[in-house]
Amino acid sequence: MLKSFLALFMALLPLCAIAQDIPALAGIQMNAPLAEVEALMQERSASTKLITIAEPRFPLAEKEEAHLICHGVTTATGTLEKVVFTFADNQLVYVEARGNASEIFPKAATDSIRTYMDYDVFFADKLFIQKKQDTAWILSDAALHVNLFAWENPFLQNPDRTAYPPIKETGIPAFLTMGASLETMTPLMEQHSMVTFKETLDGSDPNAQVQVNCFGVDYMGFPRKAEARFGDNILNVVWILTGKGEEDRIRKALRTAYGAPVYTNDDWEIYNNWQVGLRKDKPEVLLMEQSIGSGYKKSYFNQ
Repeated sequence: MLKSFLALFMALLPLCAIAQDIPALAGIQMNAPLAEVEALMQERSASTKLITIAEPRFPLAEKEEAHLICHGVTTATGTLEKVVFTFADNQLVYVEARGNASEIFPKAATDSIRTYMDYDVFFADKLFIQKKQDTAWILSDAALHVNLFAWENPFLQNPDRTAYPPIKETGIPAFLTMGASLETMTPLMEQHSMVTFKETLDGSDPNAQVQVNCFGVDYMGFPRKAEARFGDNILNVVWILTGKGEEDRIRKALRTAYGAPVYTNDDWEIYNNWQVGLRKDKPEVLLMEQSIGSGYKKSYFNQ
């Protein structure tokens, strides 16, 4: 099934920067520097606007975040109404295009079309298209890990916006209540997500039979995917997908909430009596019900 293929595809992705041609935008590659992309787009666009963010919020940006907004973008097969190029630490990592996007991008795709939720997907190009919104997303490997095809860049939506709204809360989303039933959690997950997608797991994890993918959950002031896992109808594990660029920001928030970690190694920092983990090899935050955390402490971490 496609959902399983997508999970496997994303699990195998490298998180390092790899050059990737962007379909329909000839000469532009993912991970290209800002100056290079800006020079090309000034030639091809009716207008451009560069927005730089003083304090990065974008998950892939550690020190520098910038958004290049382009209107009236000429391509070989038509004109895109508007496009945003997002740069993290001077590397292009995310592109969102609106207006004529669902017509232009498939013509240049190098892969066959598949379907995931309500997206048309071209995996080889890391291209996602939503026809009803006439929107296309092209992602770097790291952006795909964070599922940024489900994010709508606010700077493209509002041409007068030059900064993110203030962060209201940096803690773990309060509605994620370990030990709560699926029936209790379902309306809460729907309330705090842009969209939810329920799937039955393959049985390889004895502690979970159902996963609910929650897209658009706010954490650290940025909407993202949370994967809520239920075992015997009880929420016992949640993965919150993050970016490597925000690792230090998340670490500071976790230490503010829980104090020093109870365990650290090269790949993990564990907090709150083995109930919260900061994963560093593949950027994620792991929430665990107490018995699950205690089990991982012994079986996985040998503590």
